[in-house]
Amino acid sequence: MLFSVSNLAWSAESAGETTFKSKCVLCHGADGTGNTPLGKQLQAANLHSPDVQKRTNAELHKVVHDGQTNMPAFAYQLSDAEITQVIKYVRTFGKSGKK
Repeated sequence: MLFSVSNLAWSAESAGETTFKSKCVLCHGADGTGNTPLGKQLQAANLHSPDVQKRTNAELHKVVHDGQTNMPAFAYQLSDAEITQVIKYVRTFGKSGKK
């Protein structure tokens, strides 16, 4: 049973990572630091930062869904389920210790 639970968790993370790579990397970078030419220009958030990681999932969902400051809204590009998967993936940046 534990094996299938692990597979389910991994599938959600993999889907979130796939969506992140297709929609978020241009600004936030593959490592989530925002250290890309466009990310620097738009002052994209460092997804490892305590400011991002301390937000609730609901707050992060609202930012991705509705947009904020220089970040565009993704409400018409991503489903709620896809946004939730991306948030799960973004949470892994908080565990890596990179700032």
